[in-house]
Amino acid sequence: MTVKTYVLAGGCFWCLDAAYRVLRGVSDVVSGYTGGDTDNPTYEAVCTGRTGHAEAVAVTFDPDLIPSDVILDVFFTIHDPRQLNRQGADVGTQYRSAMFYRDEEEKALFEAARSRAEQMWDGGVVTEITPLGTFFDAEEYHQDFFAKNPTQGYCLAVAAPKVKKVRQSYQEYLRS
Repeated sequence: MTVKTYVLAGGCFWCLDAAYRVLRGVSDVVSGYTGGDTDNPTYEAVCTGRTGHAEAVAVTFDPDLIPSDVILDVFFTIHDPRQLNRQGADVGTQYRSAMFYRDEEEKALFEAARSRAEQMWDGGVVTEITPLGTFFDAEEYHQDFFAKNPTQGYCLAVAAPKVKKVRQSYQEYLRS
């Protein structure tokens, strides 16, 4: 089995984590922080917006079960990539839309996905495509947050609709 891992940031990592976990072929989703200049950041530090880090997820998947393009198109389906440094009420650079690549092949895939998103969203996509630096795992309580806290207000109001959208738009890739 060949696996790939993409590091993506599109607002609160709880939403991306929850949405990717419903997809067949996704073997792991880790919430974390990347893109900044602070070593071993905490959630509280990232929330200040002063670390430079974005809330991100590392999505590990088997491209034989779910194509890379689908993983990337899901990313652009579950957040609004036209919002600079925010997603809805979550405001700050830590909520920016970003894709962090490991090599030139990933960079090209990410650029192609962003081009598709330009058409899906009628332009104005501000998603940055940046080399991946160190990815720091978020604290344990952030991992699989939606499953652990399904009745929490943010999960009900923000994450659940995104999971529903993925379930509706990508039915052929859902876990059975």
